[in-house]
Amino acid sequence: MYSYKIIIKKLLKRNISISIAESCTGGLLSSKFISVAGISKIFNMGLITYSNKSKSSLLKISQNDLKKYGSVSHQTASLMVKNLHQLTKSKLCISTTGIAGPSGGTRTKPVGLIYFGIKYRNKTIISEKKFYGSRLQVQQKTVKAIFTTLEKLI
Repeated sequence: MYSYKIIIKKLLKRNISISIAESCTGGLLSSKFISVAGISKIFNMGLITYSNKSKSSLLKISQNDLKKYGSVSHQTASLMVKNLHQLTKSKLCISTTGIAGPSGGTRTKPVGLIYFGIKYRNKTIISEKKFYGSRLQVQQKTVKAIFTTLEKLI
């Protein structure tokens, strides 16, 4: 069982800068980081890039890529985290995109489908998950999956 505070304190101790670009989690992930005292030493930026317009203008993801792959895709999560790193130069960058529900899903991209990206050092991980539950539960499970991944990575 992970403890996000332990993971964040490890990042603080190691002075690992952090930037986050969230879509489906809408700030929930950033709020976990911000809840820990002293985080201002390493927390560089938290963006909520919910719309395609913000993904395009802030993260420089082309409209063609968004149209081709969709905002909820492996490719978009990858571009979000890669471009966030180029923008911020943070040692740890995280992106989230998905369909938290309760509506908005399709047969090929159902409610609960999420992608997150983590770029740390020379490693980039893009993960696809399918979560069930309410909108908030899908968001919370996404945050938990990210911290579980971070626990193994750092």
